[in-house]
Amino acid sequence: MVSQLRVGTKLVAEEIEDDVGAITTPIYQTTAFAFPKGEKYRYSRESNPTVIRLNKLIAEAEGAQAGVSFSSGMGAISSTLLSLLRPGSTLVIQRDMFGRSFKFASDFLRSWGVNVRVAEPGNEDLLNKIEQGADMVFVESITNPLLRVADLEKISKICKEKGSLLVVDSTFATPINQTPLSLGADIVIHSASKYLAGHNDVIAGLSAGGEHHISRVDLMRRTLGTSLDPHAAYLVIRGMKTLKLRMETINRNTMEIAEFLQDHPRVSRVYYPGLSSHPDYEVALRVLRGFGGVVSFEVRGSQEDALSVIRRTKLIIPAQTLGGVNSVISHPATMSHRTLTPEERKLAGVTDNLLRLSIGIEDAEDLKSDLSTALSSL
Repeated sequence: MVSQLRVGTKLVAEEIEDDVGAITTPIYQTTAFAFPKGEKYRYSRESNPTVIRLNKLIAEAEGAQAGVSFSSGMGAISSTLLSLLRPGSTLVIQRDMFGRSFKFASDFLRSWGVNVRVAEPGNEDLLNKIEQGADMVFVESITNPLLRVADLEKISKICKEKGSLLVVDSTFATPINQTPLSLGADIVIHSASKYLAGHNDVIAGLSAGGEHHISRVDLMRRTLGTSLDPHAAYLVIRGMKTLKLRMETINRNTMEIAEFLQDHPRVSRVYYPGLSSHPDYEVALRVLRGFGGVVSFEVRGSQEDALSVIRRTKLIIPAQTLGGVNSVISHPATMSHRTLTPEERKLAGVTDNLLRLSIGIEDAEDLKSDLSTALSSL
């Protein structure tokens, strides 16, 4: 029955245990389980009923055979890639992705013997790199922080022709705005700390895909110890119940803020896939159901001018995160992409005057007023 439901309903539906009758998923806060009844769980690092419920939930939301939970989004990325790559494998990644993801691939995986090929921003070079052949292609469906939109329809087609495994970080899109597996991806990854949990109060990661791949990923999780604790899993489950409602408001708010920033005299450039000025606008119309909650923009001026804006917002919180109910603003060059060298940031398009704005569920007029006051200081 659950497979026939729409995603908003799947995220709310509970599995009620006959012998207990609790109408929400219980938190099984225990290190281990008594034999013989608890033998299927054994030890919470390996398996826990609360975490298993979250695994099922992300699988249902993404239309996957199986899911697995991790202690962070980077735990999901590292465990997934390490389980499916080997020394000598070839991996294609984007230049303009989350700084820590990029460094994990370009530094650690290379040192481990993986041949990492980096595609420049946009779909053209990415498609060309995939055409050359790869064991795995790892992309963000909407890149962080310049919001380039991966053409998953074309990417997945070439991956299938070349025998490449396609792994998609869909944190920015969420299952509400896109389900990458339905577009041909093999595995989808989320930093559940962001939109899925949605309240800036938990660190978690998720992967979902075919049973064959996810079983290997799960074994790596058990070995590396990147396991999610049951209380954090409960918080993600609770947050996902309101994901559809939150994303509907966030999508609408962010479009309004993007249009506001585009017309502001103190802003030189706006990055948002819902704007016709965005280089991937036509792609976004095809592969996204909503344009998401992040808008990036460049202020007219220097890095100090950009930093002065985030120091002057009152409602919008300056912080290195995104995807919560509260709007948050950050400076990628000194926050999310600070681990990149100046040259790497330049190649990725991360300028010193770039700001990343994650829009929450506040009233859009209040957000515009706060931004207007902060920008007027320039």
